[in-house]
Amino acid sequence: MTTSNTGTGDVDPAVREELARLRDSIDNIDAAVVHMLAERFKCTQQVGRLKAEHRLPPADPAREARQIARLRALAENAKLDPAFAEKFLNFIIAEVIRHHEHIADATVNGSTPSANGPTTASPGE
Repeated sequence: MTTSNTGTGDVDPAVREELARLRDSIDNIDAAVVHMLAERFKCTQQVGRLKAEHRLPPADPAREARQIARLRALAENAKLDPAFAEKFLNFIIAEVIRHHEHIADATVNGSTPSANGPTTASPGE
């Protein structure tokens, strides 16, 4: 499976077929990741409501540190760059905390979080 050297940009049909197969797999994995993140955020929304009802802080630094260490170990075992995994989790954690703060504010003010507000869950939870 090699590309042609004619200079016209023509690609061997077998290469195109393999590329399409690999891209289909990537698309399926991306869809699964999005659905898994949606499920995770549904759970963290419940955590946020529970924390708000009991006046617990939106962030839990000790839990977050444990989750980061756990995810780094999982990444190493999966042959994924642990630094990348940590950056990814930190991004999720920041979003979850933002959502928890929104839920806490709504709870304190006696309102319901808007449908357009945060809808994700806490990564550390």
